[in-house]
Order: sequence, then structure tokens, then C-alpha cells
Amino acid sequence: MQTFFRYNWMVREQWYRWCEEVPQEELLKERIGGAGSILKTLFHIVDVEWSWIQIIQGKPDFQEDFSQHNTLDKVRELDAKFRLDVEPFVLAWHEGLERKRFEDHRPDGKIAIDAWGEVMRHVIAHQIHHIGQLSVWSRELGKTPVSANVIGKGLIESDPSI
Repeated sequence: MQTFFRYNWMVREQWYRWCEEVPQEELLKERIGGAGSILKTLFHIVDVEWSWIQIIQGKPDFQEDFSQHNTLDKVRELDAKFRLDVEPFVLAWHEGLERKRFEDHRPDGKIAIDAWGEVMRHVIAHQIHHIGQLSVWSRELGKTPVSANVIGKGLIESDPSI
């Protein structure tokens, strides 16, 4: 679990650096798919990660307004602020939390029952899904996307005896 969160954070930071080389108007340009624009998609990834982790812990959640975070610097600031809540929870993750019951009260009045491990994997997959969209937009701009490869990122040390 922790490895893929670290992967997501690493790739997200690489996308932020990628964005530094792209004009603001391209970052905000409405596009098909994702959350509508490059910057709005990065904002959405950060917001959803924080929200789900707040919700499964029974902590208050609120929806951030993209209009208040519509520059690369502001999205990075929000990411850093939210990471203060997210990272300690992720780093404290243990096997005993995998099957912990989570009741998701839906707007239609129904209650979905999931496990914390399912929710955490959804958060991981959510970013990976949107990073794919950023990669498509990157190619549309004639730029090389950030590598989505897990291999070579140094996330897990190999056994030197192998």
C-alpha cells in the first residue's frame, strides 16, 4: 500500500515539474476527459486523495474550490497542506486495517459497505487513471509525458543476495 502511495506522490511531483514548462493557458485549457484541464485534473487528484482518507477515518471532509487553487503553485500548496494529513495515515498503514469496515452513506440514502483496503486501492487507482489522461494531453501538446513506470523509481530496494 505504502509503495504505491509513494509512487503516486513521486509521479505527481514529476508532473508538477512537467507543468513548469507549459504555459498557464495550456494548463487551464478545457480538454476532453479527466477533470477538464491539466491543472484541474491535478487538483482533483489531490482533493480526492485527501477526501477519501478523511472520510474513512470519520474525519470531516469538505470540497475545495478549484477557482481558489487555479495555478500550479496553488495546487502544489494544497497538495503539501493535505499531505500533512494523508502521509502519516498512509505510513501507519498495517494489515489490520485492510478489512476494517467502511460504511459509505450515499446521497440516494443507500449505504455501501466496503473495506478500508478497498478504499485505499481505489485512491491509488484513481490517480493512476488520471495520470493516463495527463499523458494523452501531454502527447497532444507534443511533449513527452512523465513515465508511469514503477520499475526504476527506487521504491523498493532489491535483495542484494539475489
